[in-house]
Amino acid sequence: MQPNHKLNYLLQLGDNALILGQRLSEWCGHGPVLEQDIAITNMALDLLGQARNWLDFAAQTEGKNRTEDDIAFLRNEWEYRNVLLVEYPNKDWAFTIVRQFLFDAFNYYLHKELTESKDEQIAAIAAKSLKEITYHLRFSSEWVIRLGDGTDISHEKMQTALNELWRYKGELFKLSPSDKAMISEEIGADLNKIKSLYDQKLKVIFEEATLTIPDGNWSQSGGKIGKHSEHMGHILSELQFMQRAFPAMEW
Repeated sequence: MQPNHKLNYLLQLGDNALILGQRLSEWCGHGPVLEQDIAITNMALDLLGQARNWLDFAAQTEGKNRTEDDIAFLRNEWEYRNVLLVEYPNKDWAFTIVRQFLFDAFNYYLHKELTESKDEQIAAIAAKSLKEITYHLRFSSEWVIRLGDGTDISHEKMQTALNELWRYKGELFKLSPSDKAMISEEIGADLNKIKSLYDQKLKVIFEEATLTIPDGNWSQSGGKIGKHSEHMGHILSELQFMQRAFPAMEW
């Protein structure tokens, strides 16, 4: 049976937003100050809305009478296509911000490219999402600079987080079979095209934040093809609990 590359590509987009949104929602009521608690929770809601758009289109593409809720809540761990970076634990505010910035910069250039997709619905969803993603990138960039170029303690925490998370960055640009298929059809974003823009953005922000970019290009990968970290099962146990405990529940 031939893989449905368009479906898998939409799952990549939707699952990244869904899982990162779930991670950010864990900060609700626990933010360092009230303003940032509200901001990070709103970003989680933005990502949830983006996930709904992508997964709804995935359900249409699949053609099996499933909804975005079915796809979000009733799959097994190996059926998710998000990158490993977004499932990494929050740990502390520094880890959350570095993870967010590494993803936001990628997500921004990815969606800018997708607005030119030959698939009109993909282009429309990307254009709608880009407004929120632009804010997300500004938010995480400012916090990277504020904490990196802040106190000795905040700088140390940010450098520790960057050193730990750097090995997950490379998977963002690792081409899955579905990436390759969608690029060839001019539907998906050419990741090689946006990588130089991404690297330059990181260089500018990390220099202003007085953070040292780690050496080495080796990266963890596997999420795009369903091979996840040990953290993923714990995320899904919370994300899926209500739907699995009370099937077909409606408000």
